[in-house]
Parts: sequence; C-alpha cells; structure tokens
Amino acid sequence: MQAVTEDRLALLAEMESKYEQKDTEYFVSLLEHPDYVIRTRATCILVDFGGEDKVPYIAKVLKNDENELVRHEAAFSLGQMCYSSSVSPLADATLHDPSMFVRHEAAIALGVVGNKEAKETLQKALNDPDKPVVESAIVALSNIEFMEKLSKNEKFAKLTGG
Repeated sequence: MQAVTEDRLALLAEMESKYEQKDTEYFVSLLEHPDYVIRTRATCILVDFGGEDKVPYIAKVLKNDENELVRHEAAFSLGQMCYSSSVSPLADATLHDPSMFVRHEAAIALGVVGNKEAKETLQKALNDPDKPVVESAIVALSNIEFMEKLSKNEKFAKLTGG
C-alpha cells in the first residue's frame, strides 16, 4: 500500500505541472488510469479547464467507468458545466446507471442544466425504486420549474440545483 501511495503522490505532482500547462490530452489519457482517485481528479480538472469540447470525455466516464464514485463525480461535473449537450448522457445515467448514488447525482445535475428533455427524464425518474433518486428528481424538477417561471437571476437558480 505504501508504494501505491508514493506512486499516487508522484503522479499528483506531475498532474499539477500538467494542469498549469492546461494539457488537455494528458488529462484525457488519465481517464483510463487504473487508480480511481486519479480518474476522479482528471475528471474534475477537465471540467475546470472548461469548454463544451470536454463533455464527450466526461460523458464517456459517466457511461463506462467501473467505479461508482468516479461516475458520480462525472455526473456532478456535467451538471456544473451546464451545457445542453450534457443532458443526454445525464438522462441515460439517471434512468439506467446501476448505482443509486449515480442516478441521484445525475438527476440533480439535470435539474441544474434544465431543459425539456431533462424534464421528461426526471418525470420517469419519479418511478425509480430508490427513494433518494425520487427525491432528487423532485428537487430537480422544482428547480427547472423555478428557472422557467420565476427566477430573474440565472446564477441563483442554478445554485439551488444542489
């Protein structure tokens, strides 16, 4: 375990240098790293770099990563990015991810991005067998409704998304 920790620390130091260089390709390559901590960090960093061109990479993590924590982070990240191109992968995760933890986060993220397709998915998620997913869908739907009908401050509306 000690060697893994030292390897991880060395890699994190390298990642910091690559972060300062805004090396997108480097972080995309880390999305396949065997260490889930590194994959989670790479996901967050790509989101921090910004740009809708990162959505397909994060969506692939959400769809395919074996670790539910990494998929959860990808769902959260897609919500924070707020691109409509995130809705389809988030909708798929909300309805089909095997982990309740990921379905819940994907539903919340849909409430932050919020559009017609998101609403349709969230309506279906009200039938999820796990109560936290249903509750997340209710929160997300109310947030979308608030954004559509009442809010004059888009940033405030997005902050209420969870």
